[in-house]
Amino acid sequence: MAEQTIDPTLGPVLARTGDERAVLESFLDFHRATVLRKARGLPHSDASRRLVPSLTTLAGLLKHLALIERNWFPVLFTPQPGDVYLTSGADAEASFALAPEETVDGLAAAYEAACARSRAVAARFDLDHVVPHPQLGEVSLRWVLVHLIEETARHAGHADILRELTDGETGAI
Repeated sequence: MAEQTIDPTLGPVLARTGDERAVLESFLDFHRATVLRKARGLPHSDASRRLVPSLTTLAGLLKHLALIERNWFPVLFTPQPGDVYLTSGADAEASFALAPEETVDGLAAAYEAACARSRAVAARFDLDHVVPHPQLGEVSLRWVLVHLIEETARHAGHADILRELTDGETGAI
């Protein structure tokens, strides 16, 4: 029998009676999928068009969120030699800037890969697992998951507005 794929928009509904981890992970995956859906199906010229004064574009959101995923999961929980935790401010703003060779398809694939790596890293630790953080002292995996839900949901909202301004499409689906 073929493996059944669950629509990612149903994750939070299906986890409504799940344990804490299932609920946290399903909401994070829902917002990740929403951002991807907002950027997909658009020509790169539309996904990279600036519609607001900042560098925030649909393509830039994919690039920024891939960096956020790498920064909070692999760099903090499974650091490799040479890994550097990027701080907010200039690093965050620069993470929205697009290089001429970057495409929305490539950025979406990089974001999906970063999310998959984050899931694999998170799966290795209990929610109570604590790691050092260069600015906050210590953070637990639970706290990082909640923070990434907040960060990704905020940017999913940005993506929703940018997509509506681009072609009128609205909604999470």
